[in-house]
Amino acid sequence: MAVIGFIGLGHMGGPMSTNLVNAGHTVRGFDLMPEVIERAAANGVTTVDSAAEVVTGADAVITMLPGGKQLLDCYDGMLGSVAPGTLLIDSSTVDVADSRRAHELAAAAGLDAIDAPVSGGTAGAEAGTLTFMVGGSERAYQAAEPFLEPMARKVIHCGGDGNGQVTKMCNNLMLATAMLGTAEAFVLGEKLGLPHQALYDVTSVSTGQSWSLTTNCPVPGMVETSRANHDYEPGFAASLMLKDLNLAVSAAEQSGTDTEVGRLAARIYDRFNSEGGGGYDFSAVIESIRRHSES
Repeated sequence: MAVIGFIGLGHMGGPMSTNLVNAGHTVRGFDLMPEVIERAAANGVTTVDSAAEVVTGADAVITMLPGGKQLLDCYDGMLGSVAPGTLLIDSSTVDVADSRRAHELAAAAGLDAIDAPVSGGTAGAEAGTLTFMVGGSERAYQAAEPFLEPMARKVIHCGGDGNGQVTKMCNNLMLATAMLGTAEAFVLGEKLGLPHQALYDVTSVSTGQSWSLTTNCPVPGMVETSRANHDYEPGFAASLMLKDLNLAVSAAEQSGTDTEVGRLAARIYDRFNSEGGGGYDFSAVIESIRRHSES
């Protein structure tokens, strides 16, 4: 079993680190929030007082941080303490440019690194069924697999440095636009007198079928797994969806890609967040669509 450093023990990092402990690894963890540290310690993580303590003697270091600035600040601060041969795994969701800069910093320090953002939300983190989208060299990917497997249903190599982040933003661009189309269709059906069940029964076996319909349907009562059945308690919060859409829009602008639908989706989720929806599941955007349909 390995010694794994884990920096960022929040909603995702907390259960991820717990799954590593349950797999028999020694996990040393650090976070800035005292309540998060306390919860991690109760779940078997050895908590320490700094990122430098986390990385000392670790076989691998996993970061799960809020954004690119925090990631780069973390790397700047910790790389001097990382021993040769330590593998760096970043599972944050950040801008592609920031991710590739982190790879450069690791390479300059003589270290292998991957970017490995995840899909699956907090439920997947707790169940150990996340999908990891890995960017980096084949050697680093092969080295990372044993560390990722206790947290994962799938680990997929997506190519070179930063390509995990590229895959994540493309996936969530698809997810957001599918959810918005699904939500708009249900509201349109409501206003024209179509029962939810009838629309679901047809579209779930027709060309309108999607994950946003058959796994996380935005209206309650259709699908057992839907967050709509639980007052839209977040599996994937609308605030995080907006973050990922903004990353996609930024990457599209930098690469000269025409993503008009993506920009519109970002505007709709920005509106929903400004209305107080950020703490709800991203499927709760249907409530905003209903409100604006009455105005």
